Amino acid sequence: MNTARIVVLTIAVGAGGIAAFLASGSDQKPAPAIPVAEPMPTIDVLVAKSDIPLGQTVGPNDVQWQVWPAGTVSSQFIRRNERPDAATQIVGSIARSPFIAGEPIRELKLVKADGSGFMAAILPSGMRAISTEISPETGAGGFILPNDRVDVILTKRDRNADARKSTDPINAEIILSNVRVLAIDQTIEDKNGQKVVVGKTATLELKPEQSETLARARQSGTLSLALRSLADAGATEAVQEDHRRRDSVNVVRFGVSTPTTTNQ
Repeated sequence: MNTARIVVLTIAVGAGGIAAFLASGSDQKPAPAIPVAEPMPTIDVLVAKSDIPLGQTVGPNDVQWQVWPAGTVSSQFIRRNERPDAATQIVGSIARSPFIAGEPIRELKLVKADGSGFMAAILPSGMRAISTEISPETGAGGFILPNDRVDVILTKRDRNADARKSTDPINAEIILSNVRVLAIDQTIEDKNGQKVVVGKTATLELKPEQSETLARARQSGTLSLALRSLADAGATEAVQEDHRRRDSVNVVRFGVSTPTTTNQ
C-alpha cells in the first residue's frame, strides 16, 4: 500500500468519526431547567405551648411564637410583626375558654381579672352566676362538666291533690333551657374510662330574670340538670322562651284554690 492511499484512508476515517460525533451531538437536547420553588410567605403567630384549661391564669411558659403560612392566618390571631410584646402582655389573663396545645391565642377567649375573682372575670356582661345543689341522681350521674349546656328541671308534688289518693301526683317541667355550667365543686375522676364530676353544687350562667326563676324553684321542689348534646348546644331558645311566657294563675273550684299555668 503506497503512502497516498494511507493518507486518503486516514482522512476518510477521521471525517467519518467527526461526522458521527456531530450527528450524535445534534440529537441531544439540553436538560430542562429544574424550577426553583419560591418560599411560602410565613408569619409568627402566638399559640398555646401546652393545654390551658378553663379558668387557668396564663403564665409566661404557657405560650410561644410559631411559624404559620401567612395565607392561613386569621385576623383574630396575634401576630408578632404587629405586637412583638404580646407574649408578655397577656401574662396574668384568665382563660375564659380552654385552649389546646398549638391553638392560636385569641383575646376573645381571654379576660383580665384586674384583681377580681375568677368567676367574676369569666362572666359575660349582663350575666349572673348562681349555684344550686345537685347529686349524682340529679346531675346526670356526674357526667356534667364545666362549660357543658344543660336544661334545669323542677320536680314537685301537687299539694292540692285529692287526699283520697294513696300517692301524691308528681309534676315536672323544664324551667330553664340551654344554660351553661360554669363550675362544679368537685374534682374530675374517671368512671368506666370516662371523666365524671361527682359534685354537690353546680354554678350556672344565667340572666337576671333566670336567676330569680331558679331561686324560687329551689324553694318549691327538687331541681335536676339534664345534659344537652353538643349538637344542639347552639340551638335557638324557642323552648326556653315558651316557658318564660307561661303565667301562673290560681283556679278556685268549690272553694279550693289550685295553681296552674297558662300560655300567653
